[in-house]
Amino acid sequence: MVASRPAGVQPALRFLTAGSVDDGKSTLIGRLLHDSRAILSDQLESLQRRAAGEPVDLSLLTDGLEAEREQGITIDVAYRYFATPARKFIIADAPGHEQYTRNMVTAAAGSDAAVVLVDITKVGRGARYDQPLELLPQTRRHALLAQLLRVPSIVFAVNKLDAVPDPARAFHAARTALLAFAHQAGFTPAGVVPVSALRGDNIATPLDVPWYGGPSLLQLLESLPAGGSSHEAPMRMPVQFVGRPRDGQAAGDAPRVLWGRLAQGRVQVGDELEVFPNGAKARVRELLRAGRAVAQVDAGASAGVVLDRAIDVSRGDWVGAAGSLPGTAAFTANLAWLDTEPATVGRRYLVRHGHRWVAARIVAIEHRLDIHTLVPAAAPSLAVNDIGQVRVELQQALPLLPYSVDQAGGALIVVDPATHRTSGAMLVLATPSQASATGPLATLSGRSVQA
Repeated sequence: MVASRPAGVQPALRFLTAGSVDDGKSTLIGRLLHDSRAILSDQLESLQRRAAGEPVDLSLLTDGLEAEREQGITIDVAYRYFATPARKFIIADAPGHEQYTRNMVTAAAGSDAAVVLVDITKVGRGARYDQPLELLPQTRRHALLAQLLRVPSIVFAVNKLDAVPDPARAFHAARTALLAFAHQAGFTPAGVVPVSALRGDNIATPLDVPWYGGPSLLQLLESLPAGGSSHEAPMRMPVQFVGRPRDGQAAGDAPRVLWGRLAQGRVQVGDELEVFPNGAKARVRELLRAGRAVAQVDAGASAGVVLDRAIDVSRGDWVGAAGSLPGTAAFTANLAWLDTEPATVGRRYLVRHGHRWVAARIVAIEHRLDIHTLVPAAAPSLAVNDIGQVRVELQQALPLLPYSVDQAGGALIVVDPATHRTSGAMLVLATPSQASATGPLATLSGRSVQA
């Protein structure tokens, strides 16, 4: 059997930092690493020598590419690891520039939480704090993308409070604006915390001020749940690799091993599984994890499945419980468009679902979401960084489920076949049969399109 986690020990939390450019994301991560003592002594000495007596630039701990250091911006997602006595963490530092939004989407897709930074010196510049503050477009976009990608916990961190004359009024004004935006967008933040990443205020140690009595950012992160795939749903697994017979066995003596990561459910030796797309059925003869035989594998774990008879299975197929792999060639989805070439109706694209590539085309753009008003509006096309709702037809059927039910079964990557660029991220809302059973399709903000 697979070893279980000791009682009382929380799983590692995967979280990303997001928000607009220069909001302090890299500095925040550097501060977390510094205050949790996750920086090696030679790294710290190198930064101190580079600072030449000035304050250490902690953002250099994550901006590792030469272009990032030269331009002073984050371009690619940087991953860092640290631990406290209470928990382990995996951090993804996402870029803030609009042109690198696709990198943020990549980081958010596998995260348990998102820390969206808000630079109070930008939203509060020249404003009276008794009036509503206007959030930056990229702050709103990143929060909306995190919501669409079903990131379980979204935290807002109001940064650079050390740079404003009245931090109490500034924080409460920003908190009011953020809560109003979240309510309008249809989600509840896990927290809104005041911080100064540069100075270290309220990062690891709670802020000792009369106007804030909540946790520090690190305390909040230590308390957040780690998202997990559903163990109770029917088992589904995309086949990534079909292994050859193991060493020492002739080709006719051992069946092939189907390797993949369980998207949902659990599988046990003796279970009957069905293969998509051919519909063949067989029972599980053996389960492998890390080269060892086990009796059961749960959702989220990678495993090798050995069937009791030889059937036709290849990379890109799915295996699952009988009746859990409904094929469909038409569906409605939320689409985050990431390409400079706009998404247009009728154009042919390639989509990747699990490990299978299929030709597809957008048959209708039902609406585009205005990130400023959160009101869906009619649109003939989707431009770069737009978020919209579309109807899609596939050349071949796929075993799709709504993204809200199964993230692996409801997510597709859109690729332009002419340029081979990753053009968009598509999240399934419903198939025609699901729509007829559940009523009108949900829109991005829970509203209908304005006439």
